[in-house]
Amino acid sequence: MTRRSYSIDIVVNGRRIEEVIIDSHYEKKHPDINDTTILRLVEELDGKEFACEIFKDGFQFFMLDRIPLGKKYYRLIWCMQDGQVYIGVINAFRR
Repeated sequence: MTRRSYSIDIVVNGRRIEEVIIDSHYEKKHPDINDTTILRLVEELDGKEFACEIFKDGFQFFMLDRIPLGKKYYRLIWCMQDGQVYIGVINAFRR
């Protein structure tokens, strides 16, 4: 699997985020999604607070369902690491 990195400037859970790292996991089962769509979904997180689903080894894992984008809805699964300024996107798909 490969990972791609993009610059971004948003605030999530009160933390400034400067980078999005997207894992290629979504490409096999969700070919209708691309990095541009995922970046738009991540931008929807800006200025908001989210409850952590799982905390493990210094990582917080999150899932947000039914994110509206155009006339479609998506699920985004991402993580944040303690003390870091990036969001790692684990998966994204249409609902």
